Amino acid sequence: MAVPRARVLDLIKVQCKVFNHTFNPEGLRLGNKILRQRLKGPVIAEYYPRKMSTLKDLRKAFSGPDGFEVPMDDHEEWEEKHKIIKARGKGAPKKKRTAEESKKFKGKKK
Repeated sequence: MAVPRARVLDLIKVQCKVFNHTFNPEGLRLGNKILRQRLKGPVIAEYYPRKMSTLKDLRKAFSGPDGFEVPMDDHEEWEEKHKIIKARGKGAPKKKRTAEESKKFKGKKK
């Protein structure tokens, strides 16, 4: 004695309501397993420490006649080094802005 399919589906629908599941008689892939999981974003955000301040903020806060001297960061050291090199005339040449300027120094190679 077989039970009609409609009656089995009604039973499954009521069962899903009672146990708070999604009713999916066709067995489609809906992604409910993933959607039920807790979100990972807040946990990952708490893993990394918050950025308190930068060197620029420290310089602003503590600069003055009797303030602290905050060390330079890498970029400022790089800029200072390149200013000194440029002053000695040892820096990279300027970029050519137009096609005529770049053609001016091209010639036949011998």
